[in-house]
Amino acid sequence: MAGHSKFANIRHKKEKADAKKGKIFTKLGREIAVAVKEGGPDPANNSKLRDAIAKAKSNNMPNDTIERSIKKAAGDISGVNYEPMTYEGYGPNGVAIIVEVLTDNKNRTAANVRHAFSKGGGNLGTTGCVSFMFDKKGQIMVEKNDKIDEDELMMLALDAGAEDFITEEEGYEIITSPENFSAVREAIENQGINMISAEVAMIPQTTTKLTDEQDIKKMKTLLNLLEDDDDVQEVYHNWEFDEEV
Repeated sequence: MAGHSKFANIRHKKEKADAKKGKIFTKLGREIAVAVKEGGPDPANNSKLRDAIAKAKSNNMPNDTIERSIKKAAGDISGVNYEPMTYEGYGPNGVAIIVEVLTDNKNRTAANVRHAFSKGGGNLGTTGCVSFMFDKKGQIMVEKNDKIDEDELMMLALDAGAEDFITEEEGYEIITSPENFSAVREAIENQGINMISAEVAMIPQTTTKLTDEQDIKKMKTLLNLLEDDDDVQEVYHNWEFDEEV
């Protein structure tokens, strides 16, 4: 995927998130709650919670909202249990799609995801049908600015355990193994460097372009339906998103 496309995709995602802050914060809160239930409410002793907090901050979730989410989850250990599930399928023209959810009602979620694929001209597949086309990696995106020295950032990231450092037109992409993601993210955060995105993600090995207007329209419908679903946490795909589209 072209570097321009990666930053355009993140910017587009953030613009949509800004328009639906309440929904996005609800999803992030759910992720925080799962992390608290698994490892406790103290971020110092819970790396999954630290990562969830970092993701929340990169999505402009206020600190007091994050704190409330942690306290609510810590005081509600016997409350709703969310189960992680993953769906895989195809969008228009064979675009590969992975949908990660946290749900308290598997039947409802499965029906909603199936409906989204159907309305978007795609179809759900079996487990593993597209995941082999993606790599699970820590991905940190940092926009260029005058205060960031490229060489210093690269050495900082590599010394902390990053696998790759990619310089793009608009910024830097830092790739880590899932196991080293927290250490690299924290090393960058401790230097006061702002990250526009920091998460363990499914990164496509190759991308697919859509040139037919109807295919593009259907793909947008599919993604919008999935992203509007409260149970859906993340949607990964290998559509080469064009900022002009």
